[in-house]
Amino acid sequence: MKILVIGSGGREHALAWKLAQSPRVKKVYVAPGNGGTATETRVENLPITDPPQLADFCIAEDIHLTVVGPEAPLAAGIVDYFRMRRLRIFGPTQGAAQLESSKAFAKAFMERHGIPTAAHRTFSDAAEAHAYIDTHGAPLVVKADGLAAGKGVVVALTLADAHAAVADMLEHNTYGVQHGEDGARVMIEDFLDGEEASFIVLVDGRNVVPLASSQDHKRLQDEDRGPNTGGMGAYSPAPVVTPEVHARVMREIILPTVQGMAAEGHDYTGFLYAGLMIDPQGHAKTLEFNCRLGDPETQPILMRLKSDLVTVFDAAIDGKLDKMELQWDRRTALAVVMAAPGYPEAPRLGGAISGIPKHADDLHVFHAGTRLEDGKLHTSGGRVLAVTALGDSVRMAQTRAYVGVRQIAFEGMQFRQDIGWRAIKR
Repeated sequence: MKILVIGSGGREHALAWKLAQSPRVKKVYVAPGNGGTATETRVENLPITDPPQLADFCIAEDIHLTVVGPEAPLAAGIVDYFRMRRLRIFGPTQGAAQLESSKAFAKAFMERHGIPTAAHRTFSDAAEAHAYIDTHGAPLVVKADGLAAGKGVVVALTLADAHAAVADMLEHNTYGVQHGEDGARVMIEDFLDGEEASFIVLVDGRNVVPLASSQDHKRLQDEDRGPNTGGMGAYSPAPVVTPEVHARVMREIILPTVQGMAAEGHDYTGFLYAGLMIDPQGHAKTLEFNCRLGDPETQPILMRLKSDLVTVFDAAIDGKLDKMELQWDRRTALAVVMAAPGYPEAPRLGGAISGIPKHADDLHVFHAGTRLEDGKLHTSGGRVLAVTALGDSVRMAQTRAYVGVRQIAFEGMQFRQDIGWRAIKR
C-alpha cells in the first residue's frame, strides 16, 4: 500500500520513517517533505501543498491513508475536505481543531467542562491588556490567540516582559500568528509553577490510546534560559509523569476533553496533545491543547514505538482503538535539536550541512529545516535537525545523541547541551 504524510518538518520525517518500516507499505509520500525525507528508504517527496491537488493525487495513486502532520492544514479544514471526497485521513476536523487554532475557544471549552487550567483573560485591545498587566503584576504568561508554530507564548517574569509580549502580539505580530475571524487577540494567564510535560494520545472519536509520555525543552539556551522556541529537544519517557499522574491526567483532562468535544458536536479523531504543568504534589493543569503530534516530541516517541504505525492509524480511522495496545521499547529516547543562527527571532538560512552520521539502530537524525540542492544539504528552516538516540538510561541516551550532534557542522549552528537535565536531576 501507499501512504501520504502532509508536512515538511521533523515530525513528518519521523512519521514517514516509522510508516515506511511497516511490511504493508510500498511507499510513503511526504508533501512537500524536506532534505531528510528525500533520502529515506521507501519515502518520496511530493511537491504539492494544495488540498484539492493532494486529494486528486490520493485518488490517482490509490493512497491507502493520509496523515496530517502540522496544525495549519488541520485548522484550514483539510480533514473535512478529504472526508467529503471519501478519502481515509487521520486528524481532527476543522471544528475540533479549534482546540489549537483558538486559545480563546480552548479556554472557554475547558471552563465549560471543568478541565483544570490557569485563570486567564483575553484581550483584543492593547491598552486594556497593558492596564491589566499593571494591575495584576508579574509573572504572567502571554499567548497569541491563533496558530504560531509553537512560538506564540511568552513566560513574562517581569512587567516589562509582559508589556513587550503584548506589543509584539497585538501591535506588531512579531510571531507571524495566523489570526482567527476575530482578528488579533492575546490571552494573559496566571503563571503556574511546576514541571512541564507533553501528554499525547490517539483518539478515534470515542476511544483513547495514550502514547508514551515525553518532555520537551522550549527555551533556547541551557538551564532553560533565553526566549521560547518551537522546542530545542525532548525525551521519552518523562519521569514526572508517574503512574498516578498518568491516571489523573486521563481522568481529569483527556477523557473529559474527548467526551466534551463529542457532546458539542465535534467527534474528535486524531492526535490530541495536552501540554501540562505538574505541581510537586502531582496535580496537573492544562497549559494548552495541540491537535497534532508535538515537534520534537514525535522523534523520541516514535523511536521507542515498536507497534506497526499503519495498523495503529487504520484502527483509529475505523473507530477500533479499543482493540489496540501499543508496544514500546523499554529504553529512553532523547532528541537534541540543532537550530540555524539567529533562531528563533530571525534565522539565517541557506548554510551547507556536513557530517550527518549514518543511521543506526540506536541513532537517527531527523530533518526539519533542510533542503537538497545538487545532492548537497542546506539549511531551510529555523530548526534544522533533531539528533535522536536510544539508551538504557536518560544519561546514556543523552551521551549517544551528543556524540551524533558533534559530528555535524553548519555555520552558526545552535544547540542546547543539557537536554534531559530534569530527568537526570530526578
